Amino acid sequence: MLSNYIPIIILGGIAIVLAILLMTLSKVLGPSRPNKTKLQPYESGMDPVGEAKDRYSISFYQVAIAFIIFDLEVVFIYPWAVRFLDFEFGTLVSMIVFILELFVGLVYLIKKGTLDWDMKKGMFN
Repeated sequence: MLSNYIPIIILGGIAIVLAILLMTLSKVLGPSRPNKTKLQPYESGMDPVGEAKDRYSISFYQVAIAFIIFDLEVVFIYPWAVRFLDFEFGTLVSMIVFILELFVGLVYLIKKGTLDWDMKKGMFN
């Protein structure tokens, strides 16, 4: 049974060795001319504002997680919708349950106020 995993282990080992080798070669052979301008933080072409240690509101992270969750639903729904007629009734029921779970999550986010972008609540403070 473990013999089935030997090719995967070998491929993983080759990938790790190759990654380390290429990073080392880049560091050894690549040019290194650091100066004050290159070592400054860069944020989308603008000078950074504030300290890097500043805290963000938890709402920022909640919106990011919600986006990831609702974006990933497409990964499951789109292939199912493309082959809808090939499936039986059970897959329709399971997809309805899946969409209802996502809907309940969306209602929860709305009730919790995660999607409110009102600046008075101090979202970015």
